Parts: sequence; C-alpha cells; structure tokens
Amino acid sequence: MANILVVDDEPGIRELLSEILNDEGHNIELAENASQARAARLRARPDLVLLDIWMPDTDGVTLLKEWSASGALTMPVIMMSGHATIDTAVEATRIGAQAFLEKPITLQKLLKAVEHGLAKSLGRKIGPHGADAAFDDTAADVLVQGGLPLPAILKDASPQSQQNFYLDQPLREARDHFEKAYFEFHLTKECGSMTRVAEKTGLERTHLYRKLKQLGVDLSRGKRNAA
Repeated sequence: MANILVVDDEPGIRELLSEILNDEGHNIELAENASQARAARLRARPDLVLLDIWMPDTDGVTLLKEWSASGALTMPVIMMSGHATIDTAVEATRIGAQAFLEKPITLQKLLKAVEHGLAKSLGRKIGPHGADAAFDDTAADVLVQGGLPLPAILKDASPQSQQNFYLDQPLREARDHFEKAYFEFHLTKECGSMTRVAEKTGLERTHLYRKLKQLGVDLSRGKRNAA
C-alpha cells in the first residue's frame, strides 16, 4: 500500500484514477490545481505523484521545476497529458519526472508506470504489471511515449544495438532511430508476433501497425530471424 497524489483539473479523470488505484490497495489524495498539490504534498507526503501538465493556475511542468529547485522532488512524479508535445515530455523528464503518460491512459500503462514508480520510491520488487527487466537506477528511467523504464528495452540488447543511436542528430531524427531500434528489438524477441509485441510495448495493435509503418520497420524481421 502506498500514498499516491493525483493532480488533475478534470474531475472525471481524478475520480477514475482514484477508483483504479484504490482498487489496487493504495491511499489516494486528490488535487485539482497546483495550489492544492503543494498543500497535499506537505500534508500527505506521497510516495508517488501523478501530475497533469495543463492546469489553470500553474502548469505541471512549472510545478515540477518548483519542486526540483526547492529540493521537494523527493518522490517519483509521473506526468500526464493529452496535448503535450514530445519536447514538453522530454523537458519534464530532464527536470526529474520519471515517466510520461499520454491521455487517454490505458489501464495497463497506468499500472505499469505506477508500479515502477513505487519500485523506485519504496524499493519494492516489480510485480505482475511491470516489465521483465530488473529496475536499474543507474540507467535512464523513461521511454517517454510508453512510460516504460529504459532497462526493460536494453537489458537483452547487444552492445552494437545500443551504439546505434545517433546522438549528434536533431532530437526528432534521433528519436525515430531509437524507436525503430526499440520495435525491431521486440519484433525479433517475440518472433514477429504482433500480439505479443503489442502487449510488451503497451500499444493497441492498430496504433502499433501505424507506428511501425511510419518508422519503416520491416514486419517480417522477427519471423526471418526466428527461422
């Protein structure tokens, strides 16, 4: 059981997240804006915070910066948004956010991100909703779009595959190279099974197909390697 603070200006989302996480056995504190979030953080001392980016008084990224600058960022923070750009998500993770979840948030992604956050906060072992890889504090914690810890991607990757990220390129191009390598890794690992790749990556099959086509991923790659 953990204390989780949910910060979102939409009542429906607060209620839904509260209901889901209550069912998982956690104590939930709710805040609808940054002012309430500041007070709740002091009062409840949460083990984890789910923080919306777009709020009416102070946006989530600004609040995250405030906590980081003041030394109050002592708990994992998972950012949430339905409209943020990838640059905003990257900025949030650089400030100190552990993960970023796109709205609408699927149950699988929510539980996985929360479990990894609590694993870091409370030192727990990752349970049934977590990824297969062990959590490694020395590695980067976030794959922005999926809310997945990076060690889950690279644990079994070869040194050569880890070196194929073009860090001297513009962010968008470097991200595309990374995402392509990520999906090719899972296609190979799952022998080309789109169902298993969808489960591993937390994407709906339709979204997964569109993503692979956009990145130019060879869908027969895993089946050829398994033959």
